[in-house]
Amino acid sequence: MLQKRDVVVFDFDGTLSAFDSNIEFAKYCFRRSVRPWIFLPMIGVAAIARRLNRGGMWWRENMRRFMTPNMVKKYAPGFIEQHKMDRFGWAKEQVASERAAGRMVVLISASPDYLIPGLVRDMKFDAVMCSQMDARRPWKYKFLCWGANKVIAMDEWAKENKIVPRVVRSYSDSKTDMPMMEIATEQVWIDAKTGLRTQK
Repeated sequence: MLQKRDVVVFDFDGTLSAFDSNIEFAKYCFRRSVRPWIFLPMIGVAAIARRLNRGGMWWRENMRRFMTPNMVKKYAPGFIEQHKMDRFGWAKEQVASERAAGRMVVLISASPDYLIPGLVRDMKFDAVMCSQMDARRPWKYKFLCWGANKVIAMDEWAKENKIVPRVVRSYSDSKTDMPMMEIATEQVWIDAKTGLRTQK
């Protein structure tokens, strides 16, 4: 039997937390390892490719091609603890408020699975969806949870949990989340620099 539920959807980077966790983790690795510096020319080419095709996969993977399983294991825990301090002050309370009102709260992020669950574990989301990476090649995507794929991820989650979601509210900082925002009754846009509500 399918259960109808009110759902509130949150993005993470720039919405609940300042700065982009992908970029910040790369900087964190650059400060601790020589390996990323060796890949700097490739990162430069990928940055140019990003300007030509923002939705592309090639530049996304090659931008983080320096990443190894050992680097993730070694650096992710410390980065997660540090990056939690960049979370906007209202974020945890807002998630708790939505849950207290009887709504399911869902996080859908393009950031990778070796960062996002640890960054939001204390926030008590009913579900956390993010980009799925190849464990042996953590620079390679198995599923990119970005753009329209965020809606696909939520649909799969709803199907698995026998839920018919009514998205009453979506929070985001970026127009790349329009597919996610358009299925919501209310769109809450956040300024990625200040964490305050804004207009898109």
